[in-house]
Amino acid sequence: MHIKKGDKVIVIAGKEKGKTSTVVRAIPSLNKVVLDGLNMMKKHVKAKKAGDKGGLIPIAMPINVSNVKLADKKVKVEKKVKKTTKKAK
Repeated sequence: MHIKKGDKVIVIAGKEKGKTSTVVRAIPSLNKVVLDGLNMMKKHVKAKKAGDKGGLIPIAMPINVSNVKLADKKVKVEKKVKKTTKKAK
């Protein structure tokens, strides 16, 4: 895997496309990484003790490593350019 914990990456595919974040955790066996503040899901948590509160807590879920690339200072976000061709008459 070319991405390690602490690397700054850009998401190139998925619902978080174009956003930049740092890698919190790398999971090489699954080819996934957990990014700081991206790909958040809500988890239902039950109160463990009598005084604790249950509820929904946000958790960062793993994203496939093929959907991220290392960030460069020069390149911010890649944009797709639609190629058009002129019709010959």
